[in-house]
Amino acid sequence: MGKQARAITDISLKELVKDLNKAYADEWLAYYLYWYMAQTVSGRNYEGVKGALEKLAKDELEHAEELADLITKLGDVPIANPMDLEKNANVPYLMPPKNTADVNRIIRIISEAEAGAIEVYHKLAKKTFGKEHVIYQVITHILSEEITHEEMFENLLER
Repeated sequence: MGKQARAITDISLKELVKDLNKAYADEWLAYYLYWYMAQTVSGRNYEGVKGALEKLAKDELEHAEELADLITKLGDVPIANPMDLEKNANVPYLMPPKNTADVNRIIRIISEAEAGAIEVYHKLAKKTFGKEHVIYQVITHILSEEITHEEMFENLLER
């Protein structure tokens, strides 16, 4: 972030980096959870759920990359130690179900995780609105994808 960009920013960049790192940790945990469940899901018609989980995991990894880019542009670095991800996340890691054929439980876990992500990005959007324009745009982009994810899996559960 250049000098003029810092001059027009009306928010504590140190606080913002901390918030972005927490969201970064969330995204890595979500990526791993969704990737893991995609590898282990079983039962009838598991292929569709596996495909959706793989796409979702890819999106969460993309979000982590976008957040890492923002953190770096703000002059800091994202969390480096994987052991620090859960303790720096907004919410603890959600454990996948022991029964890998329990697709409804998988969908509920995803819906809960996505609802948490929506809340995190909603708060970040409110915090950056009118104060840091570039980060606000990235955050609202991620927020819109999280909203789509939640709706997609809630629709699966309703069927």
